[in-house]
Amino acid sequence: MKASTTISNLKHHEGKEVTLAGWVYKNRPSGKLVFLVLRDGTGLCQCVIEKNDASADYFDNAKRLSQEASVVVRGTVNADERSVGGYELRVTGMDIVHDSTDYPITPKPHGVEFLFKHRHLWFRSQRQFLIMRLRHTLIDAIRSFFNNNGFTCVDTPIFAPSAGEGAQTLFEVDYFGDPVYLAQTGQLYLEAACMSHGRVYCFGPTFRAEKSKTRRHLTEFWMVEPEIAYASLDEVIDVAEDFVCSIVERMLKDHREDLIELGRDITELEKIKKPFYRIRYHEAAELLRGPKAKALLERDLEEKNTRIAELEKQIVELEEQSQSAPKQWQKDKAAQEAIAAREELSELKEQVGNIPHHMELAANFQIGSDLGGSDETIISRLHDRPVFVTHYPAGVKAFYMRRDRENPELVENFDMLATEGFGEVIGGSAREEDYERLLERIKEEGLPQADYEWYLDLRRYGSVPHGGFGLGLERTVSWICGLRHIRETIPYPRMMGAVYP
Repeated sequence: MKASTTISNLKHHEGKEVTLAGWVYKNRPSGKLVFLVLRDGTGLCQCVIEKNDASADYFDNAKRLSQEASVVVRGTVNADERSVGGYELRVTGMDIVHDSTDYPITPKPHGVEFLFKHRHLWFRSQRQFLIMRLRHTLIDAIRSFFNNNGFTCVDTPIFAPSAGEGAQTLFEVDYFGDPVYLAQTGQLYLEAACMSHGRVYCFGPTFRAEKSKTRRHLTEFWMVEPEIAYASLDEVIDVAEDFVCSIVERMLKDHREDLIELGRDITELEKIKKPFYRIRYHEAAELLRGPKAKALLERDLEEKNTRIAELEKQIVELEEQSQSAPKQWQKDKAAQEAIAAREELSELKEQVGNIPHHMELAANFQIGSDLGGSDETIISRLHDRPVFVTHYPAGVKAFYMRRDRENPELVENFDMLATEGFGEVIGGSAREEDYERLLERIKEEGLPQADYEWYLDLRRYGSVPHGGFGLGLERTVSWICGLRHIRETIPYPRMMGAVYP
C-alpha cells in the first residue's frame, strides 16, 4: 500500500497511472459517480470513481467513506483546471486502510475553543495545514539567511540559573533540589559564543511567565537570536533589516498562492523593502501624543461601529437561513458563517470598548515609560513599512543594554515594529561591553553578582563592542500570514490556562 507519488507531483505524471495514499477530505457521491477529495500532506486531489464492472468491488464502499478515512487509490492522472490542484485522478483501484467514524471536526460549525481542544485533529483542516507549511518555510528561510551570511549556529541551554530578562517572568524548575529557570533567552550564552566565532545565532524554545491572555502572548514560543562581535547599534539594525527583507521575499516567492488562500493582502507584504523607518523613542512618544494617532483611533472607532451594525444584521439573516434554507448544505454553510460572524462581532465589541482607553494612554503617554502593545500598534499603523524605534530610557530596559555614551539616561537598543498594527517582532541592542558599567547595572537591578561572574568574564578578557537581537517566530508567522491570534501559529499553543492537548 505504498504510494508511488504525491499529490504535489501529479504534474509530472499526466496520462500515467499512479498510486496515492492519503485521507478523505471530502466525499460527494452523485449517482454512478463518487467525487472523492483526497489529501496526502502535500495537497488536495479530486479522485473520480465511476460505477462499472471494474469498480464493483469498491464502489459502494467508496460512497460510504467518511471524512478522514485513510485510503490508497490507484488511477490515471488527468489535467483539469476545474479540479482542486489542477489535476484529477480517474480511479482504477482502491484499498481502504482504516475508516473514520464520527470525526469530530466536521464541515458543520465549530467554535474556536472546541477547535483548540481538538488541536491534534484540527491540523488536518486546510487552513491549519497552510499555516504550518508556511511556518516550516519561514524556519528554513531564517536558518538559510544566517547560514548563508557567515553565522554559526550555537545551541544554548533551556535550563538557566538566573534571569536573562525580567525576573518576574521566570518559570522556576526543581533541578535535583536546586532552583533553576526555563530560559527566557539564549542571548547571554550566545554573547560568549560570539567572542569565539564572531557571528553566531541560536534558534529554539523560550519561556516567559507573563500573565497575559492577549492575542500577542504565548508562554512558550520559539525565537531566533543572532549575536555579532565588533558591531555597533546601527550595524546590528542593518542586519535585522536585511534579514526581515530576506524572509518576507522568500515567503512571497514560495507561498504566494497559499497566502492568498489564507486571505492575506500580499500587496502589504510587497511593501517590505529597504529602507525601513528609524525613529527614536522620544519621536515615538510625540507621535502617540500627536494628532495623527488621535485621528487614527477616531477613524477606527467609527469604522468598527459601522461594521458591528453590519454584523448584527448579517447574523440575524444567517441564523434564519440556517433554519429555513431548502438544502442541508445551505443550512450548514449559513450556520458556519454565523459562527464566524459572531466571533468577529465579539472581537470588534472588545476592541471598541478598548479604543477610548488606548486613546487616553496615547494622549497621556509619559516619557520614561515603556511602549505598550497598543502604543506599538498605533506607531506601526502610522508607517507603511516596518519601523525601528531606538534609544529607550535605561530604566525600562534590560541591564545588559549599552548605555548611550552621549546620554546615559538612554540605552542603545531598538524594537522593530511590523506593519499593519502587528507590533514588535524584533527586539535588540548593543550590549554593554564595559566591565565597570555592566557591574554597576547588575548592582542597580539588585541581581546577585555571583550568578553573573561568568558573564562579567566576557568583559574581563578581550571585550569588544557587540550586539544582537531576537525575533519571535510566532509573531512573525502571525504578521506574514495576517492572522488575528498568535495561537494559530504554533502547533500546540501554551497560554494561561491552555495546556491541553
